[in-house]
Amino acid sequence: MDLLKDTGQTETRPYEFTQCDKAFITKTQLIHQQTLTGEKPYECSECYKAFNHKGELSLHQRSHTDEKPYKCFDCNKAFKCKSKLSVHQRYHTGEKPYKCSECDKAFFTKGNLMIHHLSHTGETPYKCSECDMAFKQKAHLLRHHKNHTGEKLYKCTECDKAFKQHFKLVQHHRIHTGEKPYKCSDCNKAFKCKSKLLVHQRYHTGEKPYKCSECDKAFFTKGILMIHHLSHTGETPYKCSECDKAFKQKAHLLLHHKNHTGEKPYKCTECDKAFKQNFNLVQHHRIHTGEKPHRCSECSYAFITKSELTRHQRTHTGEKPYKCSECSKAFKQWNGLSEHQRYHTGEKPYKCSECDKGFVTKRNLIIHQRTHTGEKPYSCSECDKGFIRKTQLMSHQQTHTGEKPYICFECSKAFITKKQLKIHLQTYTGEKPFKCSACHKAFKQKSELTLHGQIHTGKNHIGVLNAVMLSLQKAS
Repeated sequence: MDLLKDTGQTETRPYEFTQCDKAFITKTQLIHQQTLTGEKPYECSECYKAFNHKGELSLHQRSHTDEKPYKCFDCNKAFKCKSKLSVHQRYHTGEKPYKCSECDKAFFTKGNLMIHHLSHTGETPYKCSECDMAFKQKAHLLRHHKNHTGEKLYKCTECDKAFKQHFKLVQHHRIHTGEKPYKCSDCNKAFKCKSKLLVHQRYHTGEKPYKCSECDKAFFTKGILMIHHLSHTGETPYKCSECDKAFKQKAHLLLHHKNHTGEKPYKCTECDKAFKQNFNLVQHHRIHTGEKPHRCSECSYAFITKSELTRHQRTHTGEKPYKCSECSKAFKQWNGLSEHQRYHTGEKPYKCSECDKGFVTKRNLIIHQRTHTGEKPYSCSECDKGFIRKTQLMSHQQTHTGEKPYICFECSKAFITKKQLKIHLQTYTGEKPFKCSACHKAFKQKSELTLHGQIHTGKNHIGVLNAVMLSLQKAS
């Protein structure tokens, strides 16, 4: 069927189509005919994708060759097509030629203006054929549709990861290359993607554009606001398929899931250590490089991680934000409170495999296990005597130096250790905090109670009494 008729050379648009009302000036624009017939004569030899005209094919082929012939003179960024360069240059000039007729907002591209306009109309013209979801942009629909198909076309050549979107692959590839093209003008910190830079810059400006409708809190990102909102609803939408645990954030679920799989994909190139999260690897790597980027503004101390700096700063401020609900004791660190609460509950989760004795902290278990192994890792440089605990070594070293830093405020008597001073002070207060559960007799020291307890068990009566008398003489 002849779709084209010649309307004569005298007309402004001599080439007119019979199937629609469109007309064209030149015969080369007959490409419009292919939109009616569905014909795509230009095929890519790499992936067999077909196009209406040769220009589209040439542009597409650059995705295989990665050729970017159009360069920006301001920042050397390169582009596959001239139109992308033209749009990019507006970011340097600040030109926003497309203005919204409803509000004062202006945009770099016509496409962005059209998308913005839908925020006024509320229209979502792109409907998913698989579910009820609808989108303002076609690109968002196409991306969503891959959730149904599971299609991940963009594969990393360095590892086995695949992505639904090309820009995600580009960002991922920077993990392998270490490239961070987006730099902060305030602190020179660099980022792999522009969105991370924009969020980071808010920490300098203090801008928190995302406000909670339930309370007065505001946040730097929409994601943090959504997570915060769950604190009002109590919702934990991310459920673990292996156990009963549920999480507010998907990232926390993914991290938790690695406890079941044992997966540690982030490996250190310097040693054999592997990690579940990339940021743990980054922090660990600083042990090898000696880098300590987090410096205290009060003193000269520097730290590998920001959390270490935050904890250290509390030594200057005296802040103890973690309070016990049972006894009002406060702690600088959350794990300090967590360990302390076990003294109230009686929980001793760390068991010795040799004698089944339980301990409140893992640290105490490790120290106890040395009584079985005989290990004494702390040696005195003066006499080579070994000790199970570092505190024991420090106390012992004072026998060489003669230092007695702990002074009694009642009688000015000096002691090598704080524990010795505390025992001595009980001679003034009369305090006996250690009580026998069998006969309710009370003692100043735990060691005295332990020795006394052997009387009830029938062990070494005379030796026990002599030891008790000797310890009482020393304390006075």
